[in-house]
Amino acid sequence: MRRLAFAAAMLAGVSGIGAAQEALRPYQVVGDAIPQSLTGQRGEPDRGRAVVVSRQSTCLLCHSGPFPEERFQGDLSPDLKGTGARWSEGELRLRLVDATRLNAATIMPAYYKVDGLNRVASAWRGKPILTAEQIEDVVAYLATLRD
Repeated sequence: MRRLAFAAAMLAGVSGIGAAQEALRPYQVVGDAIPQSLTGQRGEPDRGRAVVVSRQSTCLLCHSGPFPEERFQGDLSPDLKGTGARWSEGELRLRLVDATRLNAATIMPAYYKVDGLNRVASAWRGKPILTAEQIEDVVAYLATLRD
């Protein structure tokens, strides 16, 4: 829990990441995926990589991956290498939006959820961590990780 609180604190007030100001866009979960883009468009992989390696997004707090330039990568969660070969874009999208729909005990934050959360700082209440566009960018990037 401390790690999640630390991750949320890191995101607060950081330009471009954290406490997104948009209203959540509707989406439909089908099985273990959200098959349709949250924005109706494909994300930009280069922007997605920037979100993933940004210390403000906290991805590398728990995950490691093909980022040789990044020090201190996490080892609590699956390595991101080969992510695009393991899961479809829809499966990746659901894991980012709300991984608790797949595993209620996961430590992965729900990056695009505002309801049903506990112990949320007032600056974060009613706001997703990432925007729909950022979710799509990260999905597009992770889908390129095939090896």
